[in-house]
Amino acid sequence: MKIVVLDGYTENPGDLSWGELAELGELTVYDRTSYVESPVIAERIGDAEIAVTNKTPISAKTIDLCPNLKAIAVLATGYNVTDFKYAGEKGIPVINVPTYGTQIVGQYAVSLLLEICSHIGHHDRTVKDGKWENNIDWCYWDYPLIELSGKTAGVIGLGRIGKTTARILGAMGMKVLAYDAFTSEEGRKYAKYVDLDTLYANSDVIFLHCPLFADNEKMINRDSIAKMKNGVIIINNSRGGLINEQDLADALNTGKVYAAGLDVVSTEPIRGDNPLLEARNCIITPHISWAAQAARQRIMDITVDNIRAFINGNPVNVVNL
Repeated sequence: MKIVVLDGYTENPGDLSWGELAELGELTVYDRTSYVESPVIAERIGDAEIAVTNKTPISAKTIDLCPNLKAIAVLATGYNVTDFKYAGEKGIPVINVPTYGTQIVGQYAVSLLLEICSHIGHHDRTVKDGKWENNIDWCYWDYPLIELSGKTAGVIGLGRIGKTTARILGAMGMKVLAYDAFTSEEGRKYAKYVDLDTLYANSDVIFLHCPLFADNEKMINRDSIAKMKNGVIIINNSRGGLINEQDLADALNTGKVYAAGLDVVSTEPIRGDNPLLEARNCIITPHISWAAQAARQRIMDITVDNIRAFINGNPVNVVNL
């Protein structure tokens, strides 16, 4: 059984091991392969039976050029980098990692909010640049410092990660509202379900924790922002396509939105012309909510289990068959 990892570096930059995967077959690991459609992708898969990808696309054309391909394993939860429907038509299972990052992604979402409220990184830099040493007062702050207890958070998407975020926010003394197409008794432990317009109108902070579909693409836009409180904070470490980035930049620059904390953008890596790069009070990090070593180890472990189950004839975590 030949196994090819197309873009393994972000999963394992050297602090994990491919050893268990190598025990399952003849393993080839590439650190990086093109993130856009390229003949190189099919060339690297070659006659392998299993292709493992994180963000390198596997298109219908690539699938047709690799007639020996029998399974595609994605080193992530999202699998839209593959033409999973076409793979399904060809009888090729696409296998993902559904639950590796629940705790760390929720933690990171709240971390973005806390940085906006306390500006710890900024004030650390000013102290080391000499501002405190030379200050005429015994303390100073360059931004308003925001106390969260008693404020209202709105969580759009109360799945596993949304519930984790809601639980943390509740422990901080915040009231939590939630919008989700599906309600649950477990969700009611952490948040009050409301309709989307009610969430927009009443939330001091809005978290996006939902997958990206055609019907919610750019759901944060000029019209939805108009329904929000003046000075709302928006946090997104889910999918960049949920936000109309020009509309959010405009709202940040006018102050309608006080601040945004983003770990995702619509095109990644970010393009130099993204309007959010120049927007006021906008924190952007490079899609690293998932990247704690513990979470990446879970990705590795689950991927090995997924491939082992496929080889043994009992595939799990299949998204397209």
